[in-house]
Amino acid sequence: MLNRTILRLGACLLAMTLAFPAFAQPYPQKLIRIVNPFAAGGSLDTLARIVASHLAANLGQQVIVENRTGAGGNIGTTYVAKSAPDGYTLVMGSSATHGINVTLYGAKLPFDAVKDFEPVAVAAIQKNVLVVSPSVPAKSVQELIAYGKANPKKLTFGSAGTGTSQHLSGELFRALSGVDMVHVPYKGSALAMTDLLSGQVSMLFVDIPTALQHIRSGKLLPLGVTSAERAPALPDLPTIAEQGLAGFDVRAWYGVLAPARTPVEIVDRLNAEIMKILAQPEVKERLAAIGMEAMAITAEQSGVFMRNDIARWAKIVKDAGAQLE
Repeated sequence: MLNRTILRLGACLLAMTLAFPAFAQPYPQKLIRIVNPFAAGGSLDTLARIVASHLAANLGQQVIVENRTGAGGNIGTTYVAKSAPDGYTLVMGSSATHGINVTLYGAKLPFDAVKDFEPVAVAAIQKNVLVVSPSVPAKSVQELIAYGKANPKKLTFGSAGTGTSQHLSGELFRALSGVDMVHVPYKGSALAMTDLLSGQVSMLFVDIPTALQHIRSGKLLPLGVTSAERAPALPDLPTIAEQGLAGFDVRAWYGVLAPARTPVEIVDRLNAEIMKILAQPEVKERLAAIGMEAMAITAEQSGVFMRNDIARWAKIVKDAGAQLE
């Protein structure tokens, strides 16, 4: 009788192990992919690769960044939303994919920014800068506005794609200044920057990391920072609000998300590792040098932050009158 009971207990334990293999081995056991839904070369890509390289060292597993671009970041983001909730496929979300697009795309958005994801960590805040080609006859925001009003539709502004904070910066500028400008969307900041440098577009509201080297080399002229406060990377450059457009305040956030129903143990483990990475002085310095401010909040706090940001961007989208193109 005792032997039969032991055999039954052993069979039950074996069945439980087979039914719940996740409990049999600690996470992670294989390669982890972080999907960047925008093109390589931009600030989101830079942050993704910083996180990936440090995560790989901390977790003892390979962590790669995979670029899946298109549709304002929706293609790569949708891919992750439909991936297995096992912690091996993550997305670098942003105020574009999980903020602006919620209002801009509305019912056309192919995923639910809240229900389809588990927030892991808001990692950094990014400020944008307005830069123009030297061929544009303006050395300040007010001079740019005057030129734009005198030459309707002559000014073109590029962006990393429809629905990005760069796009919304331009739309808000158009609404507050009354300048009739033309939006030219790209599949990433780097591509937009290439066309600005070659004279294909007049101006960009672009992330500071992408613009910084060209500002320092004199190839581009910075006119103003898009946030309410000045940027540490460009301390002498006034904000756009300081130069007459009161209330102009546009900034982006970047962070890591997992598919909905990813086990809380995995989410918390990833959050803890990312917080360790962002706490490192050398990482903070590297991010600050390219215009980013590292954040250190829990997964739960990240979820609250993201939900609040959806409401903030909804107001900006409506105030700017932004529409899909």
